[in-house]
Amino acid sequence: MLPTSSSPNISRTTDVVVVGAGVLGLCVAAELTRRGHEVVVVDPGGLNASAVAAGMIAPALESAVENEPLERAELLRRAAALWPEFAEATGVELHENGAVWMGAGVEEIEERLVRLGFETRREGGRLIIAGERRVEAEAALLALADYLKTDPVVSEARGVERLADGWRVHLADGEIEAASVVIATGAAPALAGLPQDVADAIRAIQPIGGLVGKTRALFDPGVIRGRGAYAATGPAGTVIGATMDFDQRTAEPDPERGRALLDALSVYSGLATPAADVEWRAGVRGAVPDGLPLAGAVRERGLFFALAPRRNGWLLGPLVGRTVADAIEGATPQPDAAALDPLRASTP
Repeated sequence: MLPTSSSPNISRTTDVVVVGAGVLGLCVAAELTRRGHEVVVVDPGGLNASAVAAGMIAPALESAVENEPLERAELLRRAAALWPEFAEATGVELHENGAVWMGAGVEEIEERLVRLGFETRREGGRLIIAGERRVEAEAALLALADYLKTDPVVSEARGVERLADGWRVHLADGEIEAASVVIATGAAPALAGLPQDVADAIRAIQPIGGLVGKTRALFDPGVIRGRGAYAATGPAGTVIGATMDFDQRTAEPDPERGRALLDALSVYSGLATPAADVEWRAGVRGAVPDGLPLAGAVRERGLFFALAPRRNGWLLGPLVGRTVADAIEGATPQPDAAALDPLRASTP
Protein backbone atom coordinates (compact mmCIF):
# COMPACT_ATOMS: atom_id res chain seq x y z
CA MET A 1 0.00 0.00 0.00
CA LEU A 2 1.21 3.49 -0.82
CA PRO A 3 1.83 6.10 1.90
CA THR A 4 -1.38 8.10 2.15
CA SER A 5 -2.77 11.38 3.41
CA SER A 6 -4.35 11.10 6.84
CA SER A 7 -6.87 13.91 6.23
CA PRO A 8 -10.41 12.48 6.45
CA ASN A 9 -12.04 15.43 4.67
CA ILE A 10 -9.87 16.60 1.81
CA SER A 11 -10.17 20.15 0.54
CA ARG A 12 -7.09 21.70 -1.05
CA THR A 13 -5.64 23.49 -4.02
CA THR A 14 -2.57 22.36 -5.94
CA ASP A 15 -0.84 22.77 -9.31
CA VAL A 16 -1.70 19.34 -10.70
CA VAL A 17 -3.99 16.50 -9.65
CA VAL A 18 -3.13 13.06 -10.99
CA VAL A 19 -6.14 10.74 -10.76
CA GLY A 20 -4.71 7.23 -10.55
CA ALA A 21 -1.72 5.68 -8.78
CA GLY A 22 -0.49 3.09 -11.24
CA VAL A 23 2.88 3.31 -12.94
CA LEU A 24 1.83 5.93 -15.50
CA GLY A 25 0.17 8.19 -12.94
CA LEU A 26 3.09 7.98 -10.52
CA CYS A 27 5.70 8.48 -13.26
CA VAL A 28 3.85 11.63 -14.38
CA ALA A 29 3.64 12.85 -10.78
CA ALA A 30 7.33 12.11 -10.15
CA GLU A 31 8.43 13.90 -13.33
CA LEU A 32 6.33 16.94 -12.44
CA THR A 33 7.76 16.91 -8.91
CA ARG A 34 11.28 16.84 -10.37
CA ARG A 35 10.37 19.99 -12.29
CA GLY A 36 9.16 21.82 -9.21
CA HIS A 37 5.39 21.41 -9.52
CA GLU A 38 3.11 20.75 -6.57
CA VAL A 39 1.29 17.49 -7.31
CA VAL A 40 -1.43 15.53 -5.52
CA VAL A 41 -2.06 11.92 -6.56
CA VAL A 42 -5.51 10.44 -5.95
CA ASP A 43 -5.22 6.71 -5.30
CA PRO A 44 -8.48 4.71 -5.41
CA GLY A 45 -6.86 2.08 -3.18
CA GLY A 46 -6.51 -1.63 -3.66
CA LEU A 47 -4.03 -3.58 -5.75
CA ASN A 48 -3.79 -2.03 -9.21
CA ALA A 49 -2.56 -3.67 -12.41
CA SER A 50 0.84 -1.98 -12.15
CA ALA A 51 1.46 -3.58 -8.76
CA VAL A 52 0.46 -7.01 -10.08
CA ALA A 53 2.83 -6.74 -13.07
CA ALA A 54 6.31 -8.23 -13.42
CA GLY A 55 7.85 -4.77 -13.90
CA MET A 56 9.70 -5.70 -17.08
CA ILE A 57 11.60 -3.03 -19.00
CA ALA A 58 12.30 -5.26 -21.95
CA PRO A 59 12.26 -3.52 -25.34
CA ALA A 60 14.00 -6.39 -27.10
CA LEU A 61 11.76 -9.25 -26.05
CA GLU A 62 8.60 -7.15 -26.26
CA SER A 63 9.51 -6.17 -29.82
CA ALA A 64 10.29 -9.76 -30.76
CA VAL A 65 7.27 -11.37 -29.13
CA GLU A 66 4.92 -8.84 -30.72
CA ASN A 67 6.85 -8.93 -34.04
CA GLU A 68 7.07 -5.15 -34.00
CA PRO A 69 8.37 -3.13 -36.94
CA LEU A 70 11.72 -1.37 -36.59
CA GLU A 71 10.13 2.02 -35.87
CA ARG A 72 8.19 0.68 -32.86
CA ALA A 73 11.20 -1.27 -31.59
CA GLU A 74 13.31 1.88 -31.69
CA LEU A 75 10.66 3.80 -29.75
CA LEU A 76 10.64 1.10 -27.06
CA ARG A 77 14.43 1.15 -26.97
CA ARG A 78 14.47 4.95 -26.50
CA ALA A 79 11.83 4.68 -23.77
CA ALA A 80 13.88 2.07 -21.91
CA ALA A 81 16.98 4.26 -22.18
CA LEU A 82 15.24 6.90 -20.03
CA TRP A 83 15.02 4.51 -17.08
CA PRO A 84 18.53 4.60 -15.54
CA GLU A 85 18.53 8.36 -14.95
CA PHE A 86 14.86 8.38 -13.92
CA ALA A 87 15.39 5.52 -11.47
CA GLU A 88 18.42 7.19 -9.92
CA ALA A 89 16.53 10.46 -9.49
CA THR A 90 13.42 8.91 -7.95
CA GLY A 91 14.94 6.11 -5.87
CA VAL A 92 13.56 3.20 -7.87
CA GLU A 93 15.83 0.15 -7.75
CA LEU A 94 16.58 -1.05 -11.28
CA HIS A 95 17.69 -4.65 -11.88
CA GLU A 96 19.83 -5.26 -14.96
CA ASN A 97 20.01 -9.06 -15.24
CA GLY A 98 19.01 -9.42 -18.89
CA ALA A 99 16.62 -12.01 -20.25
CA VAL A 100 16.64 -15.49 -21.76
CA TRP A 101 14.33 -17.03 -24.35
CA MET A 102 14.01 -20.80 -24.13
CA GLY A 103 12.13 -23.56 -25.89
CA ALA A 104 10.15 -23.50 -29.11
CA GLY A 105 10.57 -20.56 -31.42
CA VAL A 106 14.12 -19.68 -30.41
CA GLU A 107 15.29 -19.36 -34.02
CA GLU A 108 12.36 -17.12 -34.93
CA ILE A 109 12.88 -14.87 -31.91
CA GLU A 110 16.61 -14.67 -32.63
CA GLU A 111 15.98 -13.70 -36.26
CA ARG A 112 13.58 -10.94 -35.21
CA LEU A 113 15.98 -9.56 -32.61
CA VAL A 114 18.91 -9.53 -35.04
CA ARG A 115 16.77 -7.78 -37.66
CA LEU A 116 15.82 -5.12 -35.11
CA GLY A 117 19.42 -4.57 -34.02
CA PHE A 118 19.28 -6.04 -30.50
CA GLU A 119 22.31 -7.80 -29.03
CA THR A 120 21.88 -11.56 -28.53
CA ARG A 121 23.92 -14.73 -28.18
CA ARG A 122 23.03 -18.42 -28.29
CA GLU A 123 23.97 -20.97 -25.65
CA GLY A 124 22.55 -24.22 -26.95
CA GLY A 125 18.77 -23.86 -26.85
CA ARG A 126 18.95 -20.66 -24.83
CA LEU A 127 18.90 -17.22 -26.42
CA ILE A 128 20.55 -14.62 -24.16
CA ILE A 129 19.36 -11.01 -24.56
CA ALA A 130 21.60 -8.37 -23.02
CA GLY A 131 20.40 -5.08 -21.60
CA GLU A 132 16.88 -6.04 -20.51
CA ARG A 133 15.89 -4.65 -17.10
CA ARG A 134 13.08 -4.91 -14.59
CA VAL A 135 11.85 -3.46 -11.32
CA GLU A 136 10.07 -5.04 -8.38
CA ALA A 137 6.69 -3.51 -9.19
CA GLU A 138 5.25 -2.95 -5.72
CA ALA A 139 8.55 -1.64 -4.35
CA ALA A 140 8.93 0.67 -7.35
CA LEU A 141 5.44 2.12 -6.84
CA LEU A 142 6.31 2.80 -3.21
CA ALA A 143 9.58 4.48 -4.21
CA LEU A 144 7.79 6.74 -6.70
CA ALA A 145 5.16 7.66 -4.11
CA ASP A 146 7.86 8.35 -1.52
CA TYR A 147 9.57 10.70 -3.97
CA LEU A 148 6.53 12.97 -4.09
CA LYS A 149 6.37 15.93 -1.70
CA THR A 150 2.75 15.14 -0.80
CA ASP A 151 1.50 11.67 0.13
CA PRO A 152 -1.13 10.26 -2.23
CA VAL A 153 -4.72 10.74 -1.13
CA VAL A 154 -6.66 7.48 -0.94
CA SER A 155 -10.17 8.24 -2.07
CA GLU A 156 -12.53 7.48 -4.92
CA ALA A 157 -12.58 10.17 -7.58
CA ARG A 158 -16.22 10.54 -8.54
CA GLY A 159 -16.15 13.35 -11.04
CA VAL A 160 -14.61 16.57 -12.30
CA GLU A 161 -15.95 20.08 -12.72
CA ARG A 162 -14.65 22.77 -15.06
CA LEU A 163 -13.70 26.03 -13.32
CA ALA A 164 -12.79 29.39 -14.81
CA ASP A 165 -9.08 28.78 -14.20
CA GLY A 166 -8.79 25.03 -13.78
CA TRP A 167 -10.64 21.96 -12.51
CA ARG A 168 -12.26 20.68 -9.36
CA VAL A 169 -11.95 16.94 -8.69
CA HIS A 170 -14.81 15.61 -6.58
CA LEU A 171 -13.79 12.80 -4.23
CA ALA A 172 -15.81 10.51 -2.01
CA ASP A 173 -14.71 12.56 1.00
CA GLY A 174 -13.78 15.99 -0.30
CA GLU A 175 -12.47 17.83 -3.31
CA ILE A 176 -9.25 19.13 -4.80
CA GLU A 177 -8.82 22.10 -7.14
CA ALA A 178 -5.97 22.39 -9.61
CA ALA A 179 -4.95 24.16 -12.77
CA SER A 180 -4.34 20.79 -14.45
CA VAL A 181 -5.79 17.30 -14.08
CA VAL A 182 -4.12 14.14 -15.38
CA ILE A 183 -6.46 11.21 -15.98
CA ALA A 184 -4.46 8.06 -15.20
CA THR A 185 -7.33 5.75 -14.27
CA GLY A 186 -6.33 2.68 -16.25
CA ALA A 187 -9.30 0.81 -17.68
CA ALA A 188 -11.77 2.36 -15.20
CA PRO A 189 -14.95 4.07 -16.44
CA ALA A 190 -14.84 7.74 -17.41
CA LEU A 191 -15.30 10.20 -14.54
CA ALA A 192 -18.54 12.11 -14.36
CA GLY A 193 -18.31 15.65 -15.69
CA LEU A 194 -15.71 15.00 -18.37
CA PRO A 195 -16.43 16.54 -21.77
CA GLN A 196 -18.25 14.13 -24.08
CA ASP A 197 -15.36 13.57 -26.50
CA VAL A 198 -12.97 12.93 -23.63
CA ALA A 199 -15.36 10.47 -21.99
CA ASP A 200 -15.87 8.74 -25.34
CA ALA A 201 -12.09 8.31 -25.76
CA ILE A 202 -11.90 6.66 -22.33
CA ARG A 203 -14.85 4.38 -23.10
CA ALA A 204 -13.07 3.23 -26.27
CA ILE A 205 -10.13 1.85 -24.26
CA GLN A 206 -10.16 -1.94 -24.37
CA PRO A 207 -9.83 -3.62 -20.96
CA ILE A 208 -7.49 -6.61 -20.71
CA GLY A 209 -7.57 -8.86 -17.68
CA GLY A 210 -4.44 -10.70 -16.66
CA LEU A 211 -3.33 -13.35 -14.18
CA VAL A 212 0.10 -13.28 -12.53
CA GLY A 213 1.59 -15.48 -9.82
CA LYS A 214 4.08 -14.56 -7.11
CA THR A 215 6.26 -17.07 -5.30
CA ARG A 216 9.22 -16.90 -2.94
CA ALA A 217 11.00 -19.46 -5.10
CA LEU A 218 14.18 -18.04 -6.61
CA PHE A 219 15.48 -19.02 -10.03
CA ASP A 220 18.35 -17.41 -11.93
CA PRO A 221 18.08 -13.59 -11.62
CA GLY A 222 16.43 -11.94 -14.59
CA VAL A 223 13.66 -13.02 -16.94
CA ILE A 224 13.23 -16.49 -18.44
CA ARG A 225 10.65 -16.50 -21.18
CA GLY A 226 9.15 -18.84 -23.75
CA ARG A 227 5.88 -19.55 -25.43
CA GLY A 228 3.01 -19.40 -23.00
CA ALA A 229 4.72 -18.18 -19.82
CA TYR A 230 7.59 -16.31 -18.21
CA ALA A 231 9.41 -16.24 -14.87
CA ALA A 232 10.93 -12.97 -13.63
CA THR A 233 13.17 -13.45 -10.61
CA GLY A 234 14.51 -10.75 -8.31
CA PRO A 235 15.42 -10.32 -4.64
CA ALA A 236 11.79 -10.54 -3.53
CA GLY A 237 11.03 -13.80 -5.32
CA THR A 238 9.68 -14.76 -8.72
CA VAL A 239 6.77 -13.44 -10.76
CA ILE A 240 5.14 -15.99 -13.07
CA GLY A 241 2.83 -14.90 -15.84
CA ALA A 242 0.78 -14.03 -17.62
CA THR A 243 -2.61 -14.35 -19.25
CA MET A 244 -4.30 -11.74 -21.44
CA ASP A 245 -8.11 -11.77 -21.40
CA PHE A 246 -9.48 -9.18 -23.78
CA ASP A 247 -12.63 -7.16 -22.99
CA GLN A 248 -12.56 -8.23 -19.36
CA ARG A 249 -13.26 -5.36 -16.95
CA THR A 250 -13.00 -7.37 -13.75
CA ALA A 251 -10.40 -9.96 -12.88
CA GLU A 252 -10.37 -12.65 -10.24
CA PRO A 253 -7.45 -15.03 -9.60
CA ASP A 254 -8.08 -18.38 -11.27
CA PRO A 255 -5.82 -21.15 -9.87
CA GLU A 256 -6.72 -23.49 -12.75
CA ARG A 257 -5.36 -21.06 -15.30
CA GLY A 258 -2.40 -20.51 -13.00
CA ARG A 259 -1.56 -24.18 -13.14
CA ALA A 260 -1.57 -23.97 -16.94
CA LEU A 261 1.04 -21.18 -16.72
CA LEU A 262 3.17 -23.30 -14.41
CA ASP A 263 2.91 -26.24 -16.79
CA ALA A 264 3.97 -24.12 -19.76
CA LEU A 265 6.91 -22.71 -17.83
CA SER A 266 8.13 -26.14 -16.71
CA VAL A 267 7.86 -27.59 -20.23
CA TYR A 268 10.36 -25.22 -21.82
CA SER A 269 12.52 -24.29 -18.84
CA GLY A 270 12.40 -27.22 -16.45
CA LEU A 271 11.55 -24.80 -13.63
CA ALA A 272 8.99 -26.61 -11.49
CA THR A 273 7.05 -24.71 -8.85
CA PRO A 274 4.29 -26.34 -6.77
CA ALA A 275 1.00 -24.54 -7.38
CA ALA A 276 0.43 -24.37 -3.63
CA ASP A 277 3.50 -22.14 -3.29
CA VAL A 278 2.17 -19.48 -5.69
CA GLU A 279 -0.07 -16.54 -4.79
CA TRP A 280 -2.19 -15.71 -7.83
CA ARG A 281 -3.20 -12.11 -8.48
CA ALA A 282 -5.28 -10.52 -11.22
CA GLY A 283 -5.43 -7.05 -12.68
CA VAL A 284 -7.01 -5.15 -15.57
CA ARG A 285 -5.02 -3.06 -18.04
CA GLY A 286 -6.21 -0.81 -20.84
CA ALA A 287 -5.24 -0.71 -24.50
CA VAL A 288 -6.00 1.05 -27.76
CA PRO A 289 -5.58 -0.59 -31.20
CA ASP A 290 -1.99 0.49 -31.87
CA GLY A 291 -0.79 -0.73 -28.46
CA LEU A 292 0.76 2.55 -27.29
CA PRO A 293 -0.47 4.72 -24.39
CA LEU A 294 -2.60 7.82 -24.67
CA ALA A 295 -0.34 10.49 -23.14
CA GLY A 296 -0.53 14.26 -23.39
CA ALA A 297 -3.08 17.03 -23.77
CA VAL A 298 -6.66 16.55 -24.89
CA ARG A 299 -8.76 19.33 -26.40
CA GLU A 300 -9.95 20.69 -23.03
CA ARG A 301 -7.55 23.20 -21.50
CA GLY A 302 -5.85 21.84 -18.39
CA LEU A 303 -6.88 18.21 -19.01
CA PHE A 304 -4.35 15.46 -19.82
CA PHE A 305 -4.23 11.69 -20.32
CA ALA A 306 -1.77 9.05 -19.10
CA LEU A 307 -3.69 5.93 -20.06
CA ALA A 308 -3.79 2.54 -21.78
CA PRO A 309 -0.21 1.20 -22.02
CA ARG A 310 -1.34 -2.36 -22.86
CA ARG A 311 1.71 -4.58 -22.11
CA ASN A 312 4.37 -1.97 -21.49
CA GLY A 313 3.32 0.36 -18.67
CA TRP A 314 6.59 -0.05 -16.78
CA LEU A 315 8.74 0.20 -19.88
CA LEU A 316 7.01 3.38 -21.06
CA GLY A 317 6.54 5.06 -17.67
CA PRO A 318 9.32 7.70 -17.82
CA LEU A 319 8.51 8.52 -21.46
CA VAL A 320 4.85 9.05 -20.57
CA GLY A 321 5.91 11.15 -17.56
CA ARG A 322 8.10 13.37 -19.71
CA THR A 323 5.47 13.67 -22.45
CA VAL A 324 2.69 14.71 -20.09
CA ALA A 325 4.91 17.09 -18.10
CA ASP A 326 6.02 18.79 -21.32
CA ALA A 327 2.38 19.18 -22.36
CA ILE A 328 1.42 20.69 -18.99
CA GLU A 329 4.30 23.17 -19.22
CA GLY A 330 3.60 24.03 -22.85
CA ALA A 331 7.11 22.90 -23.83
CA THR A 332 8.08 21.81 -27.32
CA PRO A 333 7.10 18.13 -27.55
CA GLN A 334 9.84 15.55 -27.75
CA PRO A 335 9.89 13.55 -31.04
CA ASP A 336 8.21 10.47 -29.52
CA ALA A 337 5.31 12.52 -28.13
CA ALA A 338 3.44 12.34 -31.43
CA ALA A 339 3.26 8.54 -31.21
CA LEU A 340 1.53 8.86 -27.81
CA ASP A 341 -0.78 11.75 -28.73
CA PRO A 342 -4.18 11.00 -27.14
CA LEU A 343 -5.89 12.60 -30.17
CA ARG A 344 -3.98 10.55 -32.76
CA ALA A 345 -6.96 8.36 -33.59
CA SER A 346 -9.52 11.19 -33.49
CA THR A 347 -11.27 12.60 -36.49
CA PRO A 348 -10.10 16.20 -37.13
